[in-house]
Amino acid sequence: MSSSATPSQVQGMSRTPLGALHWVPTLCWAAILMDGYDAVVLGTVIPSLLKAKEWGITTAGATTVATLGLVGMVVGGLGLGFLTDKLGRRKVLMACVSAFSLFTFAAAFAPNLFMFGLLRFLAGVGLGGCLPTAIAMVGEFAHRDKTSHATTRVMTGYHVGAVLTSALAIVLISRFGWHAMFISAIVPALIVVPLMMKFLPESPSYLESVGRHEEAEVVARHYGLHVEKPVEEVREFSDMAPTHPTTDKKGLGLVMSGPYARNTLAIFVASFMGLLLVYGLNTWLPQIMQKAKYDLGNSLGMLLMLNIGAIAGLFVGGRIGDRLTPRITAVGWFLAAACFLAALTIKLPLAGMYAMIFLTGFFVFSSQVLVYAFTSANYPPAVRATALGMSAGVGRLGGIAGPLLGGLLLDRGLAYPQGFFIFAAVGLIGAIAMALTKTLRVSVGR
Repeated sequence: MSSSATPSQVQGMSRTPLGALHWVPTLCWAAILMDGYDAVVLGTVIPSLLKAKEWGITTAGATTVATLGLVGMVVGGLGLGFLTDKLGRRKVLMACVSAFSLFTFAAAFAPNLFMFGLLRFLAGVGLGGCLPTAIAMVGEFAHRDKTSHATTRVMTGYHVGAVLTSALAIVLISRFGWHAMFISAIVPALIVVPLMMKFLPESPSYLESVGRHEEAEVVARHYGLHVEKPVEEVREFSDMAPTHPTTDKKGLGLVMSGPYARNTLAIFVASFMGLLLVYGLNTWLPQIMQKAKYDLGNSLGMLLMLNIGAIAGLFVGGRIGDRLTPRITAVGWFLAAACFLAALTIKLPLAGMYAMIFLTGFFVFSSQVLVYAFTSANYPPAVRATALGMSAGVGRLGGIAGPLLGGLLLDRGLAYPQGFFIFAAVGLIGAIAMALTKTLRVSVGR
């Protein structure tokens, strides 16, 4: 693009500034929604696969397929976050959405269990790159004091996607079979990607970080933003004392060096613990509550209440994070999550247990999202998506460990009440990890 570029010439930029600004969080929210879709879709079709003995699938085979999808997300989070900082937010986000949609669509026509599992892995790789890229983009299009709220708001797409997929399964599977759930995944590639091509601009922070200064200024002016300038020195937010001058390190080398190294390691621990809780509770809460002598209907209702609480917690946690900093809020949220998880060991009347489950979801799910908000705010644009991708990728390992831990506790007869104490300890470790981080001022000009 020439130095004389005008707003209408910038790739992906709408001609209407105000209307265009709303497309950025909306399209990123749509990308995150697919994460919620993927979290539920396999669970909706496994009963049909097992009943029909499709490909001779067993419970162990279904577990393997589910794990392959999560492993793909780990690979996507770790690898594609790095590519996002190299190739740009816009290109990678469109590529990730396209890959997830096409590979999930192809899974409907898999000839055997091996190919089905392979396609689930490849779809997971694409999906793993969506989250860090989308979070990086919404943070960079938000005003500096609104980063936490922007991050938590876009993450509501995960829970909306999970609810919509459950409802879609009720309509489609009984009429058209399990294949319809995967065929419907082509919709994002047909609708969302063309919208991204037309309305989604490249992040001015990314453009500035790769030396495309004039383009960055054009996009920033068009969207009413200030461009994040290259970091001259990293300062602790508390007293603004310089702690580390700029180096020539880039990518993983920068993320794992200087003042960033401590934060990176702490974020790994917090993300692992946060997603262990998310996936562990979403997978096994109904079964654990049945062990606590609640009937199946109410046990499933408690899972729904857990996710309703999650959506409420995301909205409130984001606003508080913007007021108190994501770090302080994340520590408080993890501590509250630990307390309410431990409190679930108390046998309460039905209404009281529903209220306790709501509060547990309120704090558990948004704790992890506040880790993403902290990461987005405390790494420079040149490595922001890399840091977010590593956080999400390591966190997905916790997502694998959570269901395994819950299954182990159930097999050993320790799911209730001991299981909730163990989950509470996980939350406490997450709080300690976030308490060990430091809030850094990593850019100027926002």
